[in-house]
Amino acid sequence: MARIESRFGSTSTALEVVEGIDLTGRRAVVTGASSGIGVETARALATAGAEVVLAVRDVAAGERTASDIARTSGRDDVTVARLDLADLASVDAFTAAWSGPLHVLVANAGVMDTPFGRTRQGFETQFGTNHLGHFALATGLHGALAAAGDARVVVVSSSGHAASPVVFDDLFFERRPYDPGLAYGQSKTANVLFAVEATRRWAADGVTANALMPGGIWTPLQRHWSPEQRAAAEEQARRAEGAGLFAMKTPEQGAATSVFLATAPEVAGIGGRYFEDCREAEVVDRLQGLHGVVPHALDPVAARRLWDVSQELVDTARAAA
Repeated sequence: MARIESRFGSTSTALEVVEGIDLTGRRAVVTGASSGIGVETARALATAGAEVVLAVRDVAAGERTASDIARTSGRDDVTVARLDLADLASVDAFTAAWSGPLHVLVANAGVMDTPFGRTRQGFETQFGTNHLGHFALATGLHGALAAAGDARVVVVSSSGHAASPVVFDDLFFERRPYDPGLAYGQSKTANVLFAVEATRRWAADGVTANALMPGGIWTPLQRHWSPEQRAAAEEQARRAEGAGLFAMKTPEQGAATSVFLATAPEVAGIGGRYFEDCREAEVVDRLQGLHGVVPHALDPVAARRLWDVSQELVDTARAAA
């Protein structure tokens, strides 16, 4: 199975990716679209003609973003809806309010390296927000995605997936010391596994899902880092850039792969894969810097198990509400 390539690369921007693409009549939801790469993802989709819904926790910030996108894209149908992925009641309210087909769902929102905490339903914060919240959202919108006939689900993962597989025996760090990096890694692996299994289950409905690594970008995602962590990361990035091994991206560049997966003809009907720099990543035993995807993130057996476990967790939490 040949890897998907494209004419775009690490320096391409989201707006460059959609140049010549016409999304008129298509509807898109972007989670976490009030900051970081979510803003530029939504902007590019709107510029290409899509009706875009910014699904955000902070509605006021979302409204400011919507106004900015409307101004730059010329669209008057960029709207905002409240969505808190750390609360299944909020997720269910969002899906219940949706009507009509949905052509693109970009699962972009996330948290990283948070102190130990729990979501409203008691899930570990990073797994609960990054994976279970989006799992509930996508499954709740399955009917709308199927109604589109050719829908795409785009899941923002990370090179952090290499830090940990999904540890099914201790998803919420109840029997091992909490490690923010391992918790983040587990949640990002779960993002990729979701794309694998969603495609297996939903491709017959015309729905495919792919995951991606956006690249190294300074965004509010790093807000839980200590000043020392941030300084060390910046110094590491400077050294890597100086050696020609790596380059940090702007948010516009970081959004390019999400937008590529949401719109590019090259990935029509393609799902269950992991992309970086607007092309499919190589499967490697160990990442080359930030590049590549490790086998545990694409394991179809783990993907099926994760789906079943996730559905049970979500259903049990809803029943207890």
